[in-house]
Amino acid sequence: MHWLAPLAAAASIALFGACTTKAGKDGRAETTVDAKYLLKTEVDRIADTNRNEVMDGLLLIADKLYRRNPKEWKKAGLASREEALARLKNRQQRSLPELGGAREDKAAALAFSESYSGDRVAALMFGLLTMVDAAFEHKAEFFILDSLNEQKLFNCARNMDIAVWKLGNDRDPAGNLYLLSNELDPANRNLSYEREFGRLMGLLDFMAKVVADRNGRTFSRLTHSVVSGIFLPVGFLK
Repeated sequence: MHWLAPLAAAASIALFGACTTKAGKDGRAETTVDAKYLLKTEVDRIADTNRNEVMDGLLLIADKLYRRNPKEWKKAGLASREEALARLKNRQQRSLPELGGAREDKAAALAFSESYSGDRVAALMFGLLTMVDAAFEHKAEFFILDSLNEQKLFNCARNMDIAVWKLGNDRDPAGNLYLLSNELDPANRNLSYEREFGRLMGLLDFMAKVVADRNGRTFSRLTHSVVSGIFLPVGFLK
């Protein structure tokens, strides 16, 4: 599980980042500790790093999808790919009007709907990003009294798998993929989307296990076929 290495390293950096050492007036080293880190457990620090890694990974995938599908950001009347990505980053302050208020699974499903005429990359990635927001209880940082739901994290990971399947299989009535992603041409094979989604699934599964262990609970691992194409619920779970 090589994807754990950068996560562990980042968590260690966050831990040591709580301490600052500098020379005092007398030339002796003085170490101070940021007070907020005293309110964090190891699980909180792992959650901080895990969430940031997943969000950054999804935005990377969004950028790659826009590069392969430039017509999508133009549907929203935007001036550039960068502007389209900024809309996704600022999703907490501003919704996407073309989605009609849809979030999470409902937003992501629109990307593969024949009747939807808007930016399909935005629909899919806004849906996935808001699923992760919900899985991490709409928090960007975690402290001792914060809690997470392992089932939300697990379902979120399965939805990444469903997104990969739909990107490679869902087609319009003319037989064209709704969105171009992996390049399967043997002469120019590129599975970078699938690899990045796989990395994010691993991070979310790891976080679900950590949270379940801390809570002393287990979570449902019922098999859900990706072929069904139905995204699992995240936000409404309690």
